[in-house]
Amino acid sequence: MLTNEGCPENMRAMKDAIDIIDGKWKLPILIALSAGSKRFTEIAKEVTSISDKMLSKELKDLEINKLVTRIVADESPLTVEYSITSHGQSLEKVMKELYQWGIEHRKEVIGK
Repeated sequence: MLTNEGCPENMRAMKDAIDIIDGKWKLPILIALSAGSKRFTEIAKEVTSISDKMLSKELKDLEINKLVTRIVADESPLTVEYSITSHGQSLEKVMKELYQWGIEHRKEVIGK
């Protein structure tokens, strides 16, 4: 449990975590990749309503933060796949907790 002790450090850690997974698309992209490596078009089909430009931006951001890796296969035609890194897989517990919380929150607020 978080305490008031070390409050600036707690806040910084929480802000860092939220900044990395912030936004509408990052968690859905990670969920799409959780079943294994995928090509750009496969991710785009699973993460509905995301534009190619936004998907590209979000994948680059996830790659910079070492949550996703971009694998270029040296074959003809050139293929590129994305997969979750071991660091990205460390978010699995957090994502499951957010999912559970979301279900409970929906019940509390909407009653369903």
